[in-house]
Amino acid sequence: MRILIVDDHPVVVTGCRALFTSDPSVEILEASDAKDGHRAYLQKHPDVTVVDVTLPDLTGFELSRRIRRDDPAAKIVMFSVSEDPAFVVRAVEMGIQGYVSKSDDPRLLAKAIRKVAAGERFVSPRLAEATTFAGAAIKASPLTQMSPRELEILRLLGRGDRISEVASELGISYKTVANTTSMLKSKLGAKNHSDLVRIAVEIDLYR
Repeated sequence: MRILIVDDHPVVVTGCRALFTSDPSVEILEASDAKDGHRAYLQKHPDVTVVDVTLPDLTGFELSRRIRRDDPAAKIVMFSVSEDPAFVVRAVEMGIQGYVSKSDDPRLLAKAIRKVAAGERFVSPRLAEATTFAGAAIKASPLTQMSPRELEILRLLGRGDRISEVASELGISYKTVANTTSMLKSKLGAKNHSDLVRIAVEIDLYR
């Protein structure tokens, strides 16, 4: 089994390697940001890709969207410090097969990887329970109202990027970003651009 770990924290990659040291049939690949992770996926075609939600260049959601665009059968496990149920719901809605928190028992990550590799789905029990009982909060969360692309644009705006910089970062037109920004204002009830940036910061996509 070939596993690609996309995470910018070396200790996380080291920990993932340690989980499978006793299994010579497992090969661990690594990438420290989304763009390298996407490139590694296309070159190596791993059986399972473990993606951090928060990466230096793009969100794990955007990376997952790009991977699944190129390979709809891709098997992905989200591995994040965020325990927001809305993140779990967003991942499931995208077709991501696994979600584990970095504060969970590390053995749950290994379990998630093996289950997802076998064609099953896995959300750590603690997060699954929290998500089950967070119905109203999830419906109220802005995260559930946005597509992965909208989420990525909002993250970059919250970082302080101008529309032209967002367009350049994502490789899309200025007009596309401007139109998406207008739609985000409507979805999130933002009165102006500054209000939209404030909402982006409050959502805290850098956790």
